Amino acid sequence: YKEGAGWALPMERTYEDQEFQNELDSATIYQILENEIATAYYNVDSATGRSQEWIGYIKNTIAKVASEFTTNRMLTDYMDRFYAPQAERAESVKADDFKVAREMAAWKKHVRRSWDDVQVLSRTEPQASYDISEEKPLHSEIVLNLGDLAPEYVGVELVFAQTDIHGQLHIDQVNELQVVEAQDGTARYAVDVMPGTTGAYQVGLRIFAKHPLLPHRQDFECVKWI
Repeated sequence: YKEGAGWALPMERTYEDQEFQNELDSATIYQILENEIATAYYNVDSATGRSQEWIGYIKNTIAKVASEFTTNRMLTDYMDRFYAPQAERAESVKADDFKVAREMAAWKKHVRRSWDDVQVLSRTEPQASYDISEEKPLHSEIVLNLGDLAPEYVGVELVFAQTDIHGQLHIDQVNELQVVEAQDGTARYAVDVMPGTTGAYQVGLRIFAKHPLLPHRQDFECVKWI
């Protein structure tokens, strides 16, 4: 969006519920159509038979917006965001006779073999009805048996979800717990959290395998929900 080259909905959300937000956005679009777009289009000069205001929008769109939709911009995005980083990663993986690739393959095999050994020993959570404030944040703590896995390769996340008007759960916020103690194949993770918005939440814990060389979370399937 460029000022003077079209119209846009506000970027800020008014409602957390997407259905309510859709209704507000719809009403806003109709208001813009009636009070701004149609007014500009039909503001015709009787001498020329044209709307100079509308032509101004067209010229500004060509000058300010069209350049964002060129093949050059598209290719630049692909190069900068995907091809170049992937090429660098491919070189690092292949270096030294595929040293990184072999290390990652061995690590994944080891984690898959040991993943069933990752078990919850204890978990500290507040009561189901819990009032959160800055002085009293939500405290979550869990102790895991990791077997022969190192704590840095096992992550734990506190996941907040809300239910929409259709009864569907949507993840609203995710906070990772930090290792505060580890010894003899066990580790204690903890976090203090203040949700970003008010409301009623369902809260769960997600345990996942992690490694700094994984390209993304979906690259490895070892996950447990608590």
